[in-house]
Amino acid sequence: MKIEHIGIAVDNLEAATKTYSTLLNTQPYKSETVESENVETVFFQTGDSKIELLGAINDDSVIAKYVEKKGEGMHHIAFEVDDIHAELDRLRREGFTVLNDQPKEGADNKLVAFVHPKDNHGVLVELCQGKG
Repeated sequence: MKIEHIGIAVDNLEAATKTYSTLLNTQPYKSETVESENVETVFFQTGDSKIELLGAINDDSVIAKYVEKKGEGMHHIAFEVDDIHAELDRLRREGFTVLNDQPKEGADNKLVAFVHPKDNHGVLVELCQGKG
């Protein structure tokens, strides 16, 4: 596994995109809406890893609830895996709380699943595997 991206929850996606464009001295390479999560995403490439900005589409979004409760900041760390199904099975056997029965469609052409932060010292972990 390697770190695939770090997800950052933001209150204002347009403002955050400007901030990170300046900070990283580059423009985002991709933005997309993930309807199933009520989230809009913006991706920046930084070396071999990525930064994903996450903005809520509406008040029902998990990101809207996260920002309301905890404020803006790191939302999750994502690890790339070769076989997401096998990795989910392994983590379940090891006693981790997996939040998804099956991987689901995520942003950036990935299958994704999440591991509960209570098992990771307060950090939400995303597993992701490319679909192609």
